[in-house]
Amino acid sequence: MEKEKVAQYINRKQLLQPTDKVLVALSGGADSVALLRLLQASGYDCEAAHCNFHLRGAESDRDEAFVRQLCVKQQVPLHTVHFDTARTAEERHISIEMAARELRYGWFEEIRQKINADAIAVAHHQDDSVETLLLNLIRGTGINGLRGIRPKNGHIVRPLLCLERKEIISYLNRIGQDYVTDSTNLQDEYTRNKIRLNLLPMMQEINPSVKESILNTAEHLDGASAIYKQGIDEGIKRVRTAEGICIERLMQEPAPATLLFEILYPLGFNTAQIRDIYRSLEGQPGKIFTSEHWCIVKDREYLLIEAHRHPIQPALAMEEHVFTPDFVIPRDKNTACFDADKLTHPLLLRPWRQGDSFIPFGMKGRKKVSDYMTDRKFSLLRKEQQWVLCCGEEIIWLIGERTDNRFRIGASTKRVLTVRLLPAGDSPVTP
Repeated sequence: MEKEKVAQYINRKQLLQPTDKVLVALSGGADSVALLRLLQASGYDCEAAHCNFHLRGAESDRDEAFVRQLCVKQQVPLHTVHFDTARTAEERHISIEMAARELRYGWFEEIRQKINADAIAVAHHQDDSVETLLLNLIRGTGINGLRGIRPKNGHIVRPLLCLERKEIISYLNRIGQDYVTDSTNLQDEYTRNKIRLNLLPMMQEINPSVKESILNTAEHLDGASAIYKQGIDEGIKRVRTAEGICIERLMQEPAPATLLFEILYPLGFNTAQIRDIYRSLEGQPGKIFTSEHWCIVKDREYLLIEAHRHPIQPALAMEEHVFTPDFVIPRDKNTACFDADKLTHPLLLRPWRQGDSFIPFGMKGRKKVSDYMTDRKFSLLRKEQQWVLCCGEEIIWLIGERTDNRFRIGASTKRVLTVRLLPAGDSPVTP
């Protein structure tokens, strides 16, 4: 019965073709063992992959030994790998669970390509999908997080999402197939186990069919999400510009907070951060919000979104020569000319700082660099990338913008220092 149910599910969801080669993620637990046996029984060409994460001492080695014996018995080629998962988690500053996930799926894809498999089959089932939906709901999520586990994601397929855990155990018992049990699954240790061992039993006391109800809701939301995604995509096109997210257009949307969530959540901003960003839209410019890889700046008219980056030091080429009457001063903003005799070397290149000031070319009075950039309508992110060239304590050039009037070429100039801003990637040249 389970074999037919899985076969129908594979066909309905178009997970596999009869001639596909499948790499089966085989932990040794009941779910993965049933997955291997069911796919073999359905005639698929299978190879297995097992990860030893070294998180449960002797039990991890026991699982690997069981998997080896099973693959020999079933005549299935086996690929194994050992990970120092705890060290990886520490180095990447992520949880043990996240580290194991990243290591596992990265390695699976390497093996899939190596053996030219068509798909990677993993053993998630209906109960896993229910638990995932509840876990996302507890942590906070959008509509996509309430759709449960997807049957297919790229090369990853999940043929057992049509079966409950109890059906899997019943199938293994009927064919006389043993398996190993992860002791941590019996402990009230991780959040998912708390849902499985505590929350779901309490919910079933209220509604014995709660799992079915949750899965039906997830299926309904899966269909609704297609309509929702279309509306979100259209909204993003309306509010996104080359400068960033146009705040005025965003606030004219039917659900601006929801649209903002869908834009920023995939960038690693959590619900609380996105709520704070939304509240900042009516405030003064200048607030900065960061996720692991992205930076959001509330500017005057836009939310500016950029990947994290440090100010990139520009490359300059300097050339000194005698000043002659036929010398033509370049009008290019990326080239600056100075009276060399007014300069003392070495010159210093640095990012601008608060309090910096200079006398812009053609003016007599000092002007703060910050005021100059504000007048030029620099965005906050653009300001962060601005560098200055200094002679001692004095700024002689706001790079790519304006030189200081005190170091200009005049009637008494004998030597000229020309400084050019080179394209990104070129090497600096000094006199």
